[in-house]
This record gives sequence, C-alpha cells and structure tokens, in this order.
Amino acid sequence: MFHSQTFGDLTLEEVRNKVLDYIRADPEKNYRLVIGTDSASGGQTETDFITAIVIHRVGKGGIYFWQRTVDKKKYVLRERIYQEAFLSLKTAQDFLEVIKTDGIGKYDVEIHVDIGPYGETREMINEVVGMVRGSGFIVAIKPEAYGASKVADRHT
Repeated sequence: MFHSQTFGDLTLEEVRNKVLDYIRADPEKNYRLVIGTDSASGGQTETDFITAIVIHRVGKGGIYFWQRTVDKKKYVLRERIYQEAFLSLKTAQDFLEVIKTDGIGKYDVEIHVDIGPYGETREMINEVVGMVRGSGFIVAIKPEAYGASKVADRHT
C-alpha cells in the first residue's frame, strides 16, 4: 500500500492512475519520474524503510507517494544502503510494469540513492551507482538525490 497526504492510501495501480491524471493535467510540461528510499533504525531490532515515487513537474512542483517497509532486522550501514537501493529498484520495476502501455514509460526513471561524497557513504558511491546503472536506470546521489534524501526522508 502506498500513501499520499492528498489522496490517502493507494494501491500501485491507483498510484499509476494519479500519476497519469497529473501528467494529463499539464501535458506540455517536462516531467521527471523519481524513485528513492531512505531508512532509519528503529532501535536494536528493526529498520524502517520508506520508498517514494515522485512525479516532478519540472519548475512547477510535483506529487509523491510513499510506502513503508519494516524489516525486523538491525542493519549495518553498508547493508542498509544496499537494501535501500534494492527497494528502489524493485519499486521502479514494479511501477514500470503497470505503466508500460500508458505512454509515461517514455520518461526515464531516476533512482535516487541516499549516498554522497561526504560522510560514511562516500566509499560506496562507485558500487551502488554501478549497481543501479547496471540495472538500466539513471542514478542520482546527494545533493541531487532529493527523492531519497528529502522526500522519503520526511517519513522515516
């Protein structure tokens, strides 16, 4: 189940419909389809992952939908970053499956990963970026990775 402050709880198919409606409302604009995941440790025994699907109307805002996954496992940082990337890739593949015949498949999906050139994740950049690119997606890291570091982060 995905969530939206505007639309409430939605299935992936309903997210597809809202995204299509949003694009149809102003079809002449440029759009970016972004998927990103962020996580937070929920203590000693679980990790909370939030995955966001963002449709960005470039220069004019956007809408997003998010999904929570709670894993009853405590992750070390490297493992957690890989799980975030995996969840984003899985969501992207699932979403592409439901939109492939709707004409919005023409938008390249960007995977935003919550890693960057500063901090503990900097040594993982080449690995994670390579994994996402190898899966056929555009990838963004911080500070450009707003899908993970800003949107998904709002709900962790």
